[in-house]
Amino acid sequence: MKRTFLLPLILLAMQSCAQKTDLNLVVGTYTKPGGSEGIYVYNFNTATGDFKQKGLAKGVENPSYLAVSADNKFVYSVNESGKASSVSAFAFGGIKGDLKFLNKQPSGEDPCYIISDGKHVISANYSGGNISVFGIKPDGSLSALKQTIQHSGKSINKDRQNSPHVHMVQFTPDHKFVVVNDLGTDKVYLYKYNASAAADVLTPQDSVAVEAGSGPRHIVFSNDGRYAYLINEMFASITVFSYNDGSLEQMQETKITADGFNGENGAADIHISPDGKFLYASNRGSENKITIFAIEKGGLLSRRGMVSTGGKGPRNFIIDPTGKYLLVGHQYDNNIVIFERDASSGALKDTGKRINVGSPVCLAFAQVK
Repeated sequence: MKRTFLLPLILLAMQSCAQKTDLNLVVGTYTKPGGSEGIYVYNFNTATGDFKQKGLAKGVENPSYLAVSADNKFVYSVNESGKASSVSAFAFGGIKGDLKFLNKQPSGEDPCYIISDGKHVISANYSGGNISVFGIKPDGSLSALKQTIQHSGKSINKDRQNSPHVHMVQFTPDHKFVVVNDLGTDKVYLYKYNASAAADVLTPQDSVAVEAGSGPRHIVFSNDGRYAYLINEMFASITVFSYNDGSLEQMQETKITADGFNGENGAADIHISPDGKFLYASNRGSENKITIFAIEKGGLLSRRGMVSTGGKGPRNFIIDPTGKYLLVGHQYDNNIVIFERDASSGALKDTGKRINVGSPVCLAFAQVK
């Protein structure tokens, strides 16, 4: 009797341990005939780096950026399609990895980033040079557009900065503000976030100008919320700020390229390791590398090394929550390269493992539940 009673408990414990090492990897793509078919979901094992496809939402046009809700029940996607662009909502079944389309709403032109906090979905619209704010209904679907904020202005690069190009929206760590990077105007804007407002969800707070022609793209905050790190696409540089209650103050400017590099830049993504000790930044163009920085006392960066991403167009990358693996999505080589990360040095080692998927441009982890 005792053995019969213990066996289910042992099996349940084994299953629980297995689930703790498994995550859902949700991949946004550019869709095209013979390439990507939509949004892909993979099981990813954080102990081994192994993976297996488990879900696919077909017929979703250019879901090039995604946001997974905090409770892992919903996925929100941009649909990058010029003047016909939109934002879509999906119910997400984490165990099976299935995505059920709920609805979509028109957005600004060519949305390229999206965030959600359970109350609102906010998109950064690159070609439109504006921000779209949507409410979230009780079933997770999107309300009609609540607010549009249009940027104006330009900067010195006549080919790429003749108009505003909003490239990212991001909540500040205190969740009181939304940071907006505008590549076209070389400015970082801060808006007060009025979560309970019926109309003016975002109201202007402040703006910070960066070096003319640099092209601010993505920003990430330190784990303690005291510092912010902005990657500038066209200069392949990082601007370090101190952050305090809706205000950014510049502290440092550093390049992610090697000394003497004069090739084509295309700085893309920036992330901090879960332990807060290292920062990683990717450059596309003719380099296709990730630069590794240590985050020193006081938030300043010191370069520790560079590594080839193993492909072309490292548009987006992600570090798994355990900090063991870093995954790089290559837009032009149609794969995701899996690196193992040394926690003590921050160094990256190619595992040789590849996820073959068409035009991956956004990687997001979600719990299996």
